[in-house]
Amino acid sequence: MYSYIYGADIFGIEARMIRIEADVNEGLPVFDMVGFLASAVKEARERVRISLKNTGVPMPPKRITVNLSPANLRKEGTSFDLPIAVALLAAFGRVPADRASEYLVLGELGLDGRVCGIQGVLAMILEGRRQGMARFIVPAENVGEASLVKGVQVYCVESLQQVLLFLRGEKEIQPVKYREEVWEKQSEIKDFLDVCGQEEAKRAVQVAVSGRHNLLMIGPPGSGKTMLASRIPGIMPDLTWEEKLEITRLYSICGLLSKEEPVVAGPPFRAPHHTLTPMALTGGGRVPVPGEVSLSSKGVLFLDELPEFSKDTLEVLRQPLEEHKVRLSRVGHAYEYPCDFLLIAAMNPCRCGKFHGRGTCRCTIGEVRRYLGKISEPLLDRMDLCVETKAPAFSLSRGEGSECSQVMKERVVQAVERQRRRYEKESFSYNGEIPDSMVKKYCPLGREQADFLEEFYQQEQVSMRQIFKIIRVGKTIADLRGSDEIQGEDLAEAVCMRSINKQYWGGIE
Repeated sequence: MYSYIYGADIFGIEARMIRIEADVNEGLPVFDMVGFLASAVKEARERVRISLKNTGVPMPPKRITVNLSPANLRKEGTSFDLPIAVALLAAFGRVPADRASEYLVLGELGLDGRVCGIQGVLAMILEGRRQGMARFIVPAENVGEASLVKGVQVYCVESLQQVLLFLRGEKEIQPVKYREEVWEKQSEIKDFLDVCGQEEAKRAVQVAVSGRHNLLMIGPPGSGKTMLASRIPGIMPDLTWEEKLEITRLYSICGLLSKEEPVVAGPPFRAPHHTLTPMALTGGGRVPVPGEVSLSSKGVLFLDELPEFSKDTLEVLRQPLEEHKVRLSRVGHAYEYPCDFLLIAAMNPCRCGKFHGRGTCRCTIGEVRRYLGKISEPLLDRMDLCVETKAPAFSLSRGEGSECSQVMKERVVQAVERQRRRYEKESFSYNGEIPDSMVKKYCPLGREQADFLEEFYQQEQVSMRQIFKIIRVGKTIADLRGSDEIQGEDLAEAVCMRSINKQYWGGIE
């Protein structure tokens, strides 16, 4: 007897629907699986066989063939265990074949018939809905992400026995309720009120978040660079439900969701260790998976101790920073991952951390040059803002006189809304993303402002890329004060926030 049902797997960051066909005929007892299968899928044969036996459905002594179609696509992962078992149950006549074919089935099987959770359930359900499927059977462990999709019926199961009874109509399972409104960010939001001093750095942080400008902070150890960076998500605009769903889908594919927080409810904050490899940063592997730049989309990628990262790792950032996407090529396939993140970097001025700071620097001029030289000029050129953090004054209390994160967030949100209204017909939403060809259109300058920038260009011998970045930052500063026109003081502040690097990379004699 022949039967078929639908399953799915993950290809890069996209899900693919796969048709699972089962045929049981007379002949020598054999159980064959075909369809360009990876090892994990081939091993499903034994998991399915023993799971069926322990569920009370022994394999008949017949010729059994299972095909995963389309056969030209390589099948990866363990999500096919349960659909293969259900397809065989239908072929054995244990469940109605027409009823089974109405469901997209996902799940890994234990030898005792348990249905185990898998990665990428959210992406698979979304793809199934896009292709017209309305009913899904998924592991109970994935109930959190399964409840995020609207307009479908999702049934969560714990065992193969439960699936068998459900498809026979002998057991009723209630579909998961759609639960968009109940998911909120659970983790504690850190407040800028805790940061003593560093008003210039806080101002730079607000500008960076408002216009999506990359920020580099330089200062001695203990000056608050990490404290500032870790509080940035608390002043970023709230994510829309569509953005939450897109980021959660990505985290689901990577297996980074938890039962306690099955939704990425706030802007992600990723702070990888400096031993990070280029592949872990941008994504890759034999079966390519997203890297840190993709996992930080709509949020913050924080690189602490920037010079300690390998040169190869830092240099691969250049293309994602410009294009906001990562392209990976493999034989026969090409993958494209999103990476729309805000880059925040921090570093000491030298290896001992006291160059131009409090105390006596123990480094020679040559050592300082070598340390700073780990940051290439092209990468430094892509940092919109560069500010210095000073050693704070002695204090045992919270930041007295400082603004709290809520006040800063309100200011940032107003500036972001101005930009979204301004660029509603464009493919970008922030000042930091304005293409060079459109800077003149959206950031017009008066004669006085243009002369100021020309004089700065001639005296400091900076690149035109830096000039355009200064204009974009000036536009964000104008948005923060509620104006559409860039004034001279806006450009002057933008220059100050960009020129501190000259003190280090251009001022060492």
